[in-house]
Amino acid sequence: MIALAALLAAAGAVWAIAAGDDQHGAEVREPSSTEPARAATAKSKTDRPKAIHFTVSASGDLLMHQPLLDRALANGGGSHYDFTPFFTAIRPYVAGVEEGLCHVETPMGPGRPSTYPIFNTPTELAAAIHRSGWDACSTASNHSVDQGQAGIDGTVKALHRHHVRHTGSFRSRAASRRPTILRVHGVKVGFVAYTDALNGLRPPHPWSVNLYSAADPKAGAKAIIHDARRAREAGADAVIAQIHWGDENSQHPNASQLAVARKLTGAKVISAVVGQGPHVVQPIERMNGKFVVFSEGNLVSNQSADVGLPAATQDGLIALLRFRARGERVEARRVRYAPIWVRRGDYKVLPARASADRSNAAALRASYRRTVAVAGRGDGIKPAFDG
Repeated sequence: MIALAALLAAAGAVWAIAAGDDQHGAEVREPSSTEPARAATAKSKTDRPKAIHFTVSASGDLLMHQPLLDRALANGGGSHYDFTPFFTAIRPYVAGVEEGLCHVETPMGPGRPSTYPIFNTPTELAAAIHRSGWDACSTASNHSVDQGQAGIDGTVKALHRHHVRHTGSFRSRAASRRPTILRVHGVKVGFVAYTDALNGLRPPHPWSVNLYSAADPKAGAKAIIHDARRAREAGADAVIAQIHWGDENSQHPNASQLAVARKLTGAKVISAVVGQGPHVVQPIERMNGKFVVFSEGNLVSNQSADVGLPAATQDGLIALLRFRARGERVEARRVRYAPIWVRRGDYKVLPARASADRSNAAALRASYRRTVAVAGRGDGIKPAFDG
């Protein structure tokens, strides 16, 4: 009961962080007969549509290397894989908001599990995604076709079985043309996902995965906008584009990312852009008045300085996009982000603050500083908590 109360309290804290100054009150009094102008103003405000506020969280790569599979198998007592313990500490940022988006980087196909460089992740990951509170996931990545069409089909089946919405890779041409629309407090949010590379592999069919070439950002943006427009025509009030893009281990968006982001944020049909792929955090910026989270980094992986990679590969962030809907206008008003750090060994994803694990306080503080230095602070952008 104590653990449940703590989790509910943490979820409440996340809601408060996300809501911020959207939730406020003011004293209202009845206008007197000697105040016709004030009464008219009050009436006009009453006639305005009521604003609806909601938060969408977006998190980084779920990248299941062999040590993570070994740990998940141990979590399951050796009889099955249990990935859920990896995510318990961040559940408030996932289940504690109105809509949680994840990024399934690796396929969950038939056959034996495998890891880098050709992945095949156990389907139990889909169960952990559901239990941890994610509502929808993108499945378009550079590893989408590692197991061919069978891997895509397995991923779709696993997510569907556990009631997790998904887009980015597909079982059929018809499915690829069907917009994914999420519903939040009566607001319809379109969800579009693409990748700019497949590690040199070819898709089984033209419709198997939403793909564009990083070398042709103009065509990529055109394809994403086309799908966003289709979602709008199907009734979406807003559209989030989630893209697997960028150079690995680079904390700076490349020219292709910047070109695509400029086109997307300049399109009326796109409301916000979030990204993964570089395995490290990249900046959060405002372009054409809209937010772009260039890279959330890894959510969970075995990558770190201990295996010869940049320390930043052990870091990541969960972006909390705060939307306001009033009438027909739906827009992301600000972004708060929760820096996270992966504790190797048990592979628990922790909020990057010292109180999350006193025995790793120095590492958590260092991770927080790295993430905030890159993700930044600015107009409507800041960390969700202090390190």
